[in-house]
Amino acid sequence: MSRQEVVKVIERSDQIPFAVSWLQQMAFKGLKGGPVQISLGRKRRSKDQNAKLWPMLTDISQQVEWYGQKLSKEDWKHMLTASLTKQRAVPGIDGGFVILGQSTSRMNKELFSQLIEVIYAFGAEHGVQWSEKASQQLYELRNVA
Repeated sequence: MSRQEVVKVIERSDQIPFAVSWLQQMAFKGLKGGPVQISLGRKRRSKDQNAKLWPMLTDISQQVEWYGQKLSKEDWKHMLTASLTKQRAVPGIDGGFVILGQSTSRMNKELFSQLIEVIYAFGAEHGVQWSEKASQQLYELRNVA
């Protein structure tokens, strides 16, 4: 069975009646193939934001030593995301600690922009020299948000 996702963006309250009518039509069409799931949410991070994240994490992972260790890009993503969203850590089943919290793929554009700002601030505090890809103006990123 194939999954088809249809997205309708509402930006103003005067668009709601049209959106409700559209939703009703789509639901009736969809029900011919079986149950239909309807979701509401906010726009998630953009592809440009995601493309900016990984070069920044690469720069940090190559240049910053954390308590005597070099961390991977993924480790830094968890660390910096935890800093932004004040995530919790719990003891792991077999020792160590596990960070509980939000995935960056579920972040909306605004929260993801805040994460990029946290990364810039952390990098500035630790003397990170941003690579060409990571050093684009924050202004450009905010225009995407």
